[in-house]
Amino acid sequence: MTGDAADAKVVDVSYEGQGCSISQASTSVLTDLVVGKPVAEALAVYEAFLALMQSKGHAGGDEDLLEDAVAFVGVSRYRPGSSAALLGWMAWRDATARALATLGGAVEAGRSGHERG
Repeated sequence: MTGDAADAKVVDVSYEGQGCSISQASTSVLTDLVVGKPVAEALAVYEAFLALMQSKGHAGGDEDLLEDAVAFVGVSRYRPGSSAALLGWMAWRDATARALATLGGAVEAGRSGHERG
C-alpha cells in the first residue's frame, strides 16, 4: 500500500493458503481486481462482492465493477460456498484496515459488511 490513508493505493496483494477451489479461485480474482486501485475503489469492489455473496443467487452483480467475480453468483446460493468465496476477501479487508491504521486512517466503507458475513 502506498500513500497516506487518504490517498492510499493497493500496490500488491499476496497470499499463501490452502483450501477448496472456490476459496482459491475467489482470492485469485480478488487480487486481479484490487491491485493498482485506490483503496476506496478496492473497498467498493469488496462491498459489491459481499453483496453478491449475500444475495443467495438473486443478484447478478455489477459486471463493470466485479468483472470475473460475477461468475461466483451461483456459489452464493450455498452457504458453504459463499463462505469459502468470502474467506480471502475478508482477510484482505482486515489486512487493509490494519495497514490503513498504521498510516493513520480508518476503513469506513464496509465496516458493517464484515459483521454481515
